[in-house]
Amino acid sequence: TGAGATSPYPIYIKWFGDYATKAGGKINYQSIGSGGGIRQLTEGTVDFGASDAPMTDAELAKAKGPILHFPAVLGAVVITYNLGGLSQLLKLNGDAIANIFAGKITKWNDSRIATLNPGVKLPAKDILVVHRSDGSGTTFIFSDYLSAVSTAWAAAPGKGKELSWPVGIGAKGNEGVAGQVKQTEGAIGYTELAYAKQNQLATAAIANQAGEYVAPSIESATAAAAGISAKLPPNTDYRISIVNAPGAGAYPISSFTWLLIPKTIPSAKKHKQLTDFLRWYL
Repeated sequence: TGAGATSPYPIYIKWFGDYATKAGGKINYQSIGSGGGIRQLTEGTVDFGASDAPMTDAELAKAKGPILHFPAVLGAVVITYNLGGLSQLLKLNGDAIANIFAGKITKWNDSRIATLNPGVKLPAKDILVVHRSDGSGTTFIFSDYLSAVSTAWAAAPGKGKELSWPVGIGAKGNEGVAGQVKQTEGAIGYTELAYAKQNQLATAAIANQAGEYVAPSIESATAAAAGISAKLPPNTDYRISIVNAPGAGAYPISSFTWLLIPKTIPSAKKHKQLTDFLRWYL
């Protein structure tokens, strides 16, 4: 049994289903958010956890034994919005995104958005911010990015799985945020790319460190991680951030998401099943 991150749930549930068919080992995964997954793993109520935010030193110290971080898959956190009538993708930069989610840009036709989108007719609508209400690794990745590109955001609210949001309404899980944005004209939120695709939501192209406006995709998330292996220190524990990555074509809100596996698993049967699964997915 495992629990944790909602963002990789679409691929995890496919993997666990395929693995059960192939090897007969059943894996029950609860998509409850990264914070919940870390909490349940620490309490010992699940065999493994999953998180979009690596465990902190303090969280690792609370665990019953050493926890290994397995980078499972790359993900992209997208800025998704509900604005009918736009003929092209919205372009945003880090400064505009930070000001929207801080409540300092409140209208869609604000000059700080309009200057990034010349020729686009933006409505004079109020912006409704949608954020996560639960402890979320997706929030950690998003706020890690905002802290990297905005000194004001780094000062407050900063980065973490849970934040004191200046504005907006909360929704549970990537599913909840995507659903709220889909049903609310004028809304903006952040989800993992798969959820925006599943819900046929528009996603913004975001200015990266090189100044390119890059749309989220498998290719642009892969570009953000390109060369990371060359920079890894020896004996790395893989708790690394790749937000605002340099390089051509890199999507700036990209991250690994991790399976959190206890180094010691008391049940020999579960130890073998989990080890076999990890080898299989790799």
